[in-house]
Amino acid sequence: MKPKALLLSLLSLMLLSPLMAQKTPLFNGKDLSGWHVDVPDQDENPNISPSFVVKDGLLISMGTPQGHLISNEEYENYRITAEYRFPEATGNCGILIHASTPRSLYKMFPKSIEVQMYHENAGDFWCIVENIEVDNMVERRGPKEEWGVTEGKKRRILNLTDGSENTPGLWNRMVIECLGDKVKVWVNGDLVNEGYNATATKGQVAVQAEGAKVEFRKLELEPITELSK
Repeated sequence: MKPKALLLSLLSLMLLSPLMAQKTPLFNGKDLSGWHVDVPDQDENPNISPSFVVKDGLLISMGTPQGHLISNEEYENYRITAEYRFPEATGNCGILIHASTPRSLYKMFPKSIEVQMYHENAGDFWCIVENIEVDNMVERRGPKEEWGVTEGKKRRILNLTDGSENTPGLWNRMVIECLGDKVKVWVNGDLVNEGYNATATKGQVAVQAEGAKVEFRKLELEPITELSK
């Protein structure tokens, strides 16, 4: 390679390297490094079957015993890209953003905002002792006097679309962007939810075990300075 061409190549690599280094694989494809498990049933039975396992390069939420896999690190202003599927019966799971105090709701859920993955409801927001607002709030959350972020309140905020998920058994791609007090969610390229005035702007990331077996082949985080259009 000519010296000039070599220099240009090296300069290109130097410019690209910081961008490439920004992407953080939350799941390394090998083990649960960087995470800790919070499963209430383990308090009395530490030998109970694991709720989260790694097999054949996949992170698997077994669904039960119910609990959470929580990142050791806190994050803010980030994009999460998750590729997941229900390999057996469809059901419930979710990714929690801005998570903090554990077992804040029903002695199970950490304080957070949940991005729902429940089949045919992917992209719903659930407020877990944190809050977020959306347009058409009454239509999508119910009567205002019933809103709340604790037990017995209307904590669910419906997503914007139906039919964005793939056929059960196929892989889905969910993208979650968090910037300041704003959150946007896409499922398979469709914008499915957009919120603002979130009461938390940083925290840990958590994956649920909440009844259904879910496989993740990708779980990646990268910092952002603006939201995608």
